[in-house]
Amino acid sequence: MHRVSAGLAAALLASLATTAVATGQGGFVNPLLPSGPDPWITREGKAYYYLSTRGDRIAIRKTGDLTRLADATETTVWRPPATGANAQSIWAPELHRIEGKWYLYYTAAASGHDDDAHRGVFVLENPGEDPTTGQWIDRGQLKTAHTGIDGTTFEHEGKRYFVYSPYVGPDSVLAIVAMSNPWTLSGKETIIARPDQPWERQGGRQILEGPQYLAGPKGDLFLSYSGSACWSDDYAIGLLSAPGGSDPLDAASWTKSARPILAKNPEGGVYAPGHNGFFDSPDGSQTWIVYHANPGPDMKCTAKRSPRMQRVHWTDDGKPRLDPPAGSSVRLQAPATR
Repeated sequence: MHRVSAGLAAALLASLATTAVATGQGGFVNPLLPSGPDPWITREGKAYYYLSTRGDRIAIRKTGDLTRLADATETTVWRPPATGANAQSIWAPELHRIEGKWYLYYTAAASGHDDDAHRGVFVLENPGEDPTTGQWIDRGQLKTAHTGIDGTTFEHEGKRYFVYSPYVGPDSVLAIVAMSNPWTLSGKETIIARPDQPWERQGGRQILEGPQYLAGPKGDLFLSYSGSACWSDDYAIGLLSAPGGSDPLDAASWTKSARPILAKNPEGGVYAPGHNGFFDSPDGSQTWIVYHANPGPDMKCTAKRSPRMQRVHWTDDGKPRLDPPAGSSVRLQAPATR
């Protein structure tokens, strides 16, 4: 869930602009910015592109040094139409480079109906080299089997897939479907995970959302996701795994970890970590995670959620491992440049 108004986001950014704490490539402390729900980072060459939920638009920051993200100019690249299926509540944008073009996937709601029954995932296309410039072409709404949020895409063994969080009865679940191109779904949609663990049912809702793909070093497939209601301090990041060579469209391929891989750290001043993405270091040698969290308890699901990043470690058997989330009192080493 992403309940944040554009006005609140703007007010918080303005009032907290002087509190950004990134400190350059010699090191940094979290958060990277004072506000930024549903963060996303991708790298193309020497440039990083950062996005987050802005509510009323999609904006991108471009930088060569993520530890100085606060110094990067934010460029608004798209605004929704006044009416239609994608007119409001612009959430969780993701930027992907696919076959030489840029694609933006985002969640939106229909004008006059800002509710779960009228939410979907939409796609924009930009053929240019730099996604902060050029023209974005509206490729429309993905024809998912259910209404839902938080769409993402990945390629595995030459095939492309789409994963999102559909509303199915009282639950938000995770579903996967094949794609014939970056804006067209193909074939049957399969539910691969439901909120069946106690930690996924905190805050009064049964929720799995924010799926993200991660390729393992030994060929395994991983999908992280956020569980529980975003207004709960127990909102956390879980993990699905599938062995290399398995069919991602087969629900039996996926195994769920019993506990979150990233959860609140009250001693460190980090609450409700969730809605993540993955990216690599400038030299390609490290895997990193970006996610949002609150700096204090009971801060709910607002623009106070701020973006943080930390390195992903790999176990000997090729599984991702994360340290507890660090707050602003802990200085972290920057992503490796060589």
